[in-house]
Amino acid sequence: MKEVKEIKFNNLKNPNSQFDIIELRELLSRTELDHDLTVIHRVEFYHIFFVIEGTGKHTIDFTDYEFKKGTLFTLRKNQLQKFSKDYNANGYLLIFTEDFLISHFNQIEISKSIQLFNNLLIMPKIELNSEEFDDLMELVNRIKTEYFEAYDDFSGGIIRSALHMIITKLFRIKTKNSDHLLHKKYFNEFVQFQQLVEQHYAETKKVADYASKMNCSSKTLNNICNSIIGKSAKVVIHEVVITQIKRLLISTNLSVTEIAYTVGFEEPSNLYKYFKLHSGTTPELFRKSS
Repeated sequence: MKEVKEIKFNNLKNPNSQFDIIELRELLSRTELDHDLTVIHRVEFYHIFFVIEGTGKHTIDFTDYEFKKGTLFTLRKNQLQKFSKDYNANGYLLIFTEDFLISHFNQIEISKSIQLFNNLLIMPKIELNSEEFDDLMELVNRIKTEYFEAYDDFSGGIIRSALHMIITKLFRIKTKNSDHLLHKKYFNEFVQFQQLVEQHYAETKKVADYASKMNCSSKTLNNICNSIIGKSAKVVIHEVVITQIKRLLISTNLSVTEIAYTVGFEEPSNLYKYFKLHSGTTPELFRKSS
């Protein structure tokens, strides 16, 4: 098995820009790429993938998503993805770095963007109705015009404003029927907890340890998680650990034993039991099926 290709942000048209817009058909027809887009790869930037015609399938992390006109995907940086080989569709990819968000959005807007792209908080797939599709298509066309035709000293600001409107509108759509995502009281604390788990999951998988890092009780940490996503802190830890194990199984040549030590299990047999309990299959079967 080959190592998964890490795709860094590279704007060929405007090398100094941290934003790019790419037509799907044009991207899939490129011959100069050093990687195969139909093979699992890791992106080191944010994605908004907007389907404007046709049907197909797109893989994000370990899930295959069917799509059609009006489907939209949001991908967080460092997620795994692949395009299917039999694409019969077209659309646009709006891609940008975290530095772009930090440089051009205020703190509240960055917070909303984090929620929009956070796979623990919300699913990456959106099905737009006709009104939402037309509304977003107008903004995408505005970005296209400024980016490809009228690019001047004012275009950067117009593009940022249009992207800000897209993200805000998507946030509205995604949270329309998800009241818990509008609960702002503990949002920052939840994101802090999530980041701590992603940084330290190999060291500890105990709720009490993360509560200590956050200077709160385990009960408070559970309340934070339940308030934001309706799950306990323990379940959040399990989901992060399983995701990391799956990524290592798919994206590296490490043996299951090596992965066990990498993610903090003292005995490989403990990883087998843990993985089977929380994913319903064995590491080898998951790797083979993926």
